[in-house]
Amino acid sequence: DKQGLNIELTNRMSLFYANATPMLRCLGDFTSEFVQQNPDIPLDLTTELLCTMARVCLRMLDTPDLLAQFERDSTALFVMRVMTGLLILIDHVAPQGVFVKSCNVDVKAAVKLLKDQPPARSEALLNALRYTTKHLNQDTTPKQIKHLLAIS
Repeated sequence: DKQGLNIELTNRMSLFYANATPMLRCLGDFTSEFVQQNPDIPLDLTTELLCTMARVCLRMLDTPDLLAQFERDSTALFVMRVMTGLLILIDHVAPQGVFVKSCNVDVKAAVKLLKDQPPARSEALLNALRYTTKHLNQDTTPKQIKHLLAIS
Protein backbone atom coordinates (compact mmCIF):
# COMPACT_ATOMS: atom_id res chain seq x y z
CA ASP A 1 0.00 0.00 0.00
CA LYS A 2 1.55 3.24 -1.18
CA GLN A 3 -0.08 5.31 1.58
CA GLY A 4 1.38 3.01 4.28
CA LEU A 5 4.85 3.33 2.81
CA ASN A 6 4.60 7.11 2.85
CA ILE A 7 3.57 7.10 6.51
CA GLU A 8 6.40 4.72 7.40
CA LEU A 9 8.92 6.83 5.51
CA THR A 10 7.60 9.97 7.19
CA ASN A 11 7.92 8.38 10.62
CA ARG A 12 11.51 7.36 9.94
CA MET A 13 12.41 10.81 8.68
CA SER A 14 10.90 12.46 11.75
CA LEU A 15 13.45 10.65 13.93
CA PHE A 16 16.16 12.74 12.28
CA TYR A 17 14.36 16.05 11.80
CA ALA A 18 11.83 16.38 14.61
CA ASN A 19 12.62 18.11 17.87
CA ALA A 20 12.90 15.72 20.83
CA THR A 21 10.92 18.01 23.15
CA PRO A 22 8.79 20.34 21.01
CA MET A 23 6.96 21.97 23.93
CA LEU A 24 10.18 22.86 25.76
CA ARG A 25 11.67 24.09 22.51
CA CYS A 26 8.64 26.31 21.96
CA LEU A 27 8.85 27.69 25.52
CA GLY A 28 12.59 28.31 25.15
CA ASP A 29 12.15 30.10 21.84
CA PHE A 30 9.25 32.16 23.18
CA THR A 31 11.13 33.17 26.34
CA SER A 32 14.23 34.12 24.34
CA GLU A 33 12.08 36.15 21.96
CA PHE A 34 10.34 37.86 24.89
CA VAL A 35 13.69 38.86 26.36
CA GLN A 36 14.91 40.22 23.02
CA GLN A 37 11.71 42.16 22.32
CA ASN A 38 11.60 43.75 25.78
CA PRO A 39 14.98 45.38 26.34
CA ASP A 40 13.37 47.68 28.93
CA ILE A 41 12.99 44.65 31.24
CA PRO A 42 16.47 43.79 32.53
CA LEU A 43 17.56 40.29 31.53
CA ASP A 44 18.74 39.74 35.09
CA LEU A 45 15.16 40.03 36.36
CA THR A 46 13.87 37.39 33.96
CA THR A 47 16.76 35.06 34.72
CA GLU A 48 16.44 35.60 38.48
CA LEU A 49 12.71 34.82 38.35
CA LEU A 50 13.37 31.53 36.55
CA CYS A 51 16.24 30.69 38.93
CA THR A 52 14.08 31.38 41.98
CA MET A 53 11.33 29.13 40.66
CA ALA A 54 13.86 26.35 39.95
CA ARG A 55 15.33 26.69 43.46
CA VAL A 56 11.85 26.45 45.00
CA CYS A 57 11.16 23.26 43.03
CA LEU A 58 14.50 21.77 44.08
CA ARG A 59 13.88 22.66 47.74
CA MET A 60 10.41 21.07 47.61
CA LEU A 61 11.90 17.86 46.22
CA ASP A 62 14.98 17.57 48.43
CA THR A 63 13.33 18.42 51.75
CA PRO A 64 11.65 15.31 53.20
CA ASP A 65 9.16 17.31 55.28
CA LEU A 66 7.99 19.26 52.24
CA LEU A 67 7.92 16.18 50.03
CA ALA A 68 5.78 14.36 52.61
CA GLN A 69 3.13 17.07 52.28
CA PHE A 70 2.35 16.04 48.69
CA GLU A 71 -0.91 14.10 48.73
CA ARG A 72 -0.19 12.30 45.46
CA ASP A 73 3.03 10.84 44.11
CA SER A 74 2.24 12.46 40.76
CA THR A 75 2.77 15.88 42.36
CA ALA A 76 6.46 15.17 42.93
CA LEU A 77 6.81 14.06 39.31
CA PHE A 78 5.10 17.26 38.18
CA VAL A 79 7.50 19.38 40.26
CA MET A 80 10.46 17.47 38.75
CA ARG A 81 9.13 18.26 35.28
CA VAL A 82 8.68 21.93 36.13
CA MET A 83 12.20 22.12 37.59
CA THR A 84 13.69 20.49 34.49
CA GLY A 85 11.79 22.82 32.20
CA LEU A 86 12.98 25.82 34.19
CA LEU A 87 16.61 24.68 33.96
CA ILE A 88 16.25 24.42 30.19
CA LEU A 89 14.59 27.84 29.97
CA ILE A 90 17.36 29.41 32.05
CA ASP A 91 19.94 27.83 29.77
CA HIS A 92 18.23 29.36 26.73
CA VAL A 93 17.77 32.82 28.25
CA ALA A 94 20.91 33.41 30.33
CA PRO A 95 23.87 34.41 28.13
CA GLN A 96 26.25 32.04 29.96
CA GLY A 97 23.62 29.34 30.43
CA VAL A 98 22.47 27.42 33.47
CA PHE A 99 25.58 25.28 34.00
CA VAL A 100 28.05 28.01 34.97
CA LYS A 101 28.96 28.41 38.63
CA SER A 102 27.64 31.98 38.67
CA CYS A 103 24.11 30.76 37.95
CA ASN A 104 21.91 30.93 41.03
CA VAL A 105 20.67 27.34 40.75
CA ASP A 106 22.42 24.26 42.10
CA VAL A 107 22.24 22.32 38.83
CA LYS A 108 24.47 19.58 40.20
CA ALA A 109 22.01 18.94 43.06
CA ALA A 110 19.07 19.01 40.63
CA VAL A 111 20.70 16.46 38.31
CA LYS A 112 21.65 14.24 41.26
CA LEU A 113 18.07 14.41 42.51
CA LEU A 114 16.80 13.31 39.09
CA LYS A 115 19.39 10.54 38.84
CA ASP A 116 18.33 9.21 42.26
CA GLN A 117 14.82 8.59 40.91
CA PRO A 118 13.77 5.36 39.18
CA PRO A 119 14.65 5.54 35.46
CA ALA A 120 10.99 5.40 34.47
CA ARG A 121 10.45 8.71 36.31
CA SER A 122 13.64 10.51 35.39
CA GLU A 123 15.17 9.28 32.14
CA ALA A 124 13.05 11.52 29.91
CA LEU A 125 13.88 14.51 32.11
CA LEU A 126 17.60 13.75 32.05
CA ASN A 127 17.43 13.34 28.27
CA ALA A 128 15.70 16.71 28.01
CA LEU A 129 18.64 18.27 29.89
CA ARG A 130 21.13 16.38 27.72
CA TYR A 131 19.61 17.22 24.35
CA THR A 132 17.62 20.45 24.76
CA THR A 133 20.06 22.69 26.62
CA LYS A 134 22.33 25.00 24.64
CA HIS A 135 25.40 25.21 26.89
CA LEU A 136 25.96 21.67 28.22
CA ASN A 137 28.84 20.87 25.87
CA GLN A 138 30.65 24.18 26.32
CA ASP A 139 33.97 24.51 28.10
CA THR A 140 32.34 26.59 30.86
CA THR A 141 30.23 23.62 32.02
CA PRO A 142 31.87 21.92 35.01
CA LYS A 143 33.16 18.42 34.29
CA GLN A 144 31.15 17.02 37.21
CA ILE A 145 27.89 18.09 35.59
CA LYS A 146 28.97 16.74 32.21
CA HIS A 147 29.84 13.46 33.90
CA LEU A 148 26.50 13.32 35.74
CA LEU A 149 24.62 13.85 32.49
CA ALA A 150 26.74 11.43 30.49
CA ILE A 151 24.73 8.59 29.04
CA SER A 152 25.41 5.47 31.05
